[in-house]
Amino acid sequence: MNNIINQMISKYEIKNTNDEINALKEIIQEIVLSSLSRGKFFDEAAFYGGSALRIFYNLDRFSEDLDFALISSNNNFDLNKYFVYIEKELKAYGLNLEIDSKNKKLDSNIESAFVKGDTLKLILKFFPNEQNHKYNYILKDIKIKFEVDINPAKGATYEDKYKLLPSPHQIKLYDKESLFAGKIHAILCRNWKTRTKGRDLYDYIFFLSNSTKVNIELIKNKLIASNYIDPNCDFNINLLKELLIKKFNEIDYKEAKEDIMPFIKDVNSLNLWNKEFFINITENLN
Repeated sequence: MNNIINQMISKYEIKNTNDEINALKEIIQEIVLSSLSRGKFFDEAAFYGGSALRIFYNLDRFSEDLDFALISSNNNFDLNKYFVYIEKELKAYGLNLEIDSKNKKLDSNIESAFVKGDTLKLILKFFPNEQNHKYNYILKDIKIKFEVDINPAKGATYEDKYKLLPSPHQIKLYDKESLFAGKIHAILCRNWKTRTKGRDLYDYIFFLSNSTKVNIELIKNKLIASNYIDPNCDFNINLLKELLIKKFNEIDYKEAKEDIMPFIKDVNSLNLWNKEFFINITENLN
């Protein structure tokens, strides 16, 4: 099984410890996805978010979390029943990681869990020639959060994708237009006062540069569910642009750049980041 992980590692350009950690996180993510597929998780849920973009649509940045949404709302959904598949798959590849579920708040639509383990042990296992083994902030326990929205907004559209590694499996995920709607919702509704997510802005550019259209029905329903717009408003693409322009006038771009830097190779791509840049490119939103 370690040969398969070495095969997966070989696709990464590893230059430093940070690269090793990002590669390990993504490989663990893909093993978790494979195990969920084996457990028929995608019969009732779909993959979305930054990791879905990275793994299936070639987004050129790393992503920390795994985000899912049920296809049909189910307040009785039990994420714990899939842990046995995840644990079995991780152990099969020699990964001694723990799974911890997070107690759901009574008013929350999110079921959460973490896969975590000793980063240094993983580095020594899969990068035996690594010399820099000092414990510092970057070598804290590796942790991958996965969340399931059990009561998602309606209007998402899906597609099935296939992966060959770590073993052949099928994933149901939001299509690009629905992923874009989710990203715009994050830009507008995420609590930016506590953490400016430059990753959201980076992904926004990715969608626009690929001429991706937004799923307007999904973004409308998500904004209504978040109490961001009135359900009776005349929602259209022009109103969405106005909402984004207002948000782009409020963002702290210095913090946004600091957030995204650990996840990308070319930090020079951030030089243009300011409100004028984001307001201008928003004209291309369709």
